[in-house]
Amino acid sequence: MTIKTEDLLNSILGSLDRVAYIKAEDIPNIDLYMDQVTTFMETRLKSSTRNPEEDKILTKTMINNYAKNDLLPPPVKKKYSREHVMLLIFIYYYKGILSIHDIQTLLGPITEEFFDTKEKFDLETIYETVFGLEQEQTEVLKKDIIEKFHVSEGTFGDAPKDSQQFLQLFSFICMLSFDVYMKKLLIEKLIDGFRSGGMEAERTKETKRAKEQKVQKESKPQKES
Repeated sequence: MTIKTEDLLNSILGSLDRVAYIKAEDIPNIDLYMDQVTTFMETRLKSSTRNPEEDKILTKTMINNYAKNDLLPPPVKKKYSREHVMLLIFIYYYKGILSIHDIQTLLGPITEEFFDTKEKFDLETIYETVFGLEQEQTEVLKKDIIEKFHVSEGTFGDAPKDSQQFLQLFSFICMLSFDVYMKKLLIEKLIDGFRSGGMEAERTKETKRAKEQKVQKESKPQKES
């Protein structure tokens, strides 16, 4: 069956517009039980899965495993805060390309320093900043996909006619795959450098020192006026 290339390209670009992102303002401002967390994630991200009828966004087992692997702080009285949900969203996007250990390395410092803090600069600030780049990066991605698609259309011109379209799509998939592969390598090298350079340990020390200083300051008796 022949696929109209322009229809295919428009379908691909349209699918990018339908990718669901959860804005910080859309996360409930109350603590949730585990069932409520999984329901919220399923409702908001289900449409972006490959097989919406079968794929699971988040399960109780997943949440428990994340907690056991120190990816997620424990709930308070079996309830999860907005910040718990934000971390779960980060984990959801990371887990498709990174190992548990790599995710620990990335989220560990974020959790230690910015989770459940009373400071103005908190986890929500980080979340909003990162996901605020979404629209701009989606447009950049669209342009890159269009370019790769048109390059693929110019390949295999000497192939048998009944095989040309498949080979051109194969070429397109290979270019996209190579892009993903190279970016994954880059991310892993950055994380490895983060570890080997001592940044992970130093960050932990700085965070611990800052927390100790804060506790000492808060416990210091106030002078009477």
